[in-house]
Amino acid sequence: MDEMGYHESLALLDWQVELGADEAIQDTPVNRFEIPAEAPKPAKPQPSPLHSSPAPARPIAPAEPDQAETTRMAVDLSKQLAAQAQDLTALHAALAGFELCELKRGARNLVFCDGRPEARVMIVGEAPGREEDRQGKPFVGRAGQLLDRMFAAIGLSRQSEEAATALYITNMLPWRPPQNRDPKPDELAMLLPFVRRHIELADPEIVVLMGNWACQGLLGRRGIKRMRGQWDEVLGRPALPMFHPAYLLRQPSEKALAWSDLLSLQSRLKGT
Repeated sequence: MDEMGYHESLALLDWQVELGADEAIQDTPVNRFEIPAEAPKPAKPQPSPLHSSPAPARPIAPAEPDQAETTRMAVDLSKQLAAQAQDLTALHAALAGFELCELKRGARNLVFCDGRPEARVMIVGEAPGREEDRQGKPFVGRAGQLLDRMFAAIGLSRQSEEAATALYITNMLPWRPPQNRDPKPDELAMLLPFVRRHIELADPEIVVLMGNWACQGLLGRRGIKRMRGQWDEVLGRPALPMFHPAYLLRQPSEKALAWSDLLSLQSRLKGT
């Protein structure tokens, strides 16, 4: 039989398609119902016992201390550093080197004190504000200006060279809290030993506690509206809670009560 050419093959294929053929048939039939045998998986190579070594143990990270433990460690350290300070210069250096309070990282300056350390009256405020943080001195903003006028009315001043008429001023916190927020309990706790040592070294006759947070730190309670004008005791010294000048700027109607407290302080200084 002669070999068919291209055109003959194409015509024959078209004729088969017209008849309904839809697939080509091979020479060998295919059983499409047969399940093929699964090919065996290659075996994993086994390491030679001469070259195998145990996998290194993964180191276990030590557990981080919780907040309560961190605060306790900070308080223990601050007590140790404060107790070692034998004068105000050493206390300032110890506080400047204290790294466990997060407030330090966001503040410009350490605000330690202002006035005359030999003063009969020591004022303890709350914390530095923006202007105090900038200048490195307590009570130099609007509240500080009001404080100066208040105490000048009874003959006391931070600029006085005489201990009898001078003031010595510090704060519970030496660094400004962000956005002037309230002090946190852990911040008060870790910085309280420095404040107590500050009072011991300055050795004033009378301590004035300006506002709730000074009362919370040194008397262990708040409620300045109930406590103001009521004499108490801090480290064996008479202590007088008073409204903070910042509060009086917001509530000027309370200045009459502040004046009453100033007169009480003046009477105590005069021994009457």
